[in-house]
Amino acid sequence: MTTADETAPLVVAGLLEWRDWLEDLAERFAMLAPPSHSTGATADPWHWERACTRLVTVVADRTRAESGWYGHCEQVLGWFLADNGVEEERASEIVEDAIGGRFGSWIAPDATVLDAVSSQFARALGETG
Repeated sequence: MTTADETAPLVVAGLLEWRDWLEDLAERFAMLAPPSHSTGATADPWHWERACTRLVTVVADRTRAESGWYGHCEQVLGWFLADNGVEEERASEIVEDAIGGRFGSWIAPDATVLDAVSSQFARALGETG
């Protein structure tokens, strides 16, 4: 990036990519939401576990699990919880407890780690109700 003429198209492309990602997430959030946007103990834990697994997988894929990808993953999980009526502070606690330092840069979580994170995510939401 050197001149405005060279930089502007790059900025526009970046903003369009970000918008596409946000629209994709909105669609996923709608598909993954528990029935009637139930929160906590009123929703079957399976819904929360499935949502966590799918969201972590798509974030790891979208970011290619590059350096610090898990920070964005935490953000996306928090957004999903907020979209389903979980207060921001509680959502942050749930996500931190679920991930608990299990993710690292440059590597997507294996199935065992992903299962553990998703199970903890669902358990914590069951305690929210």
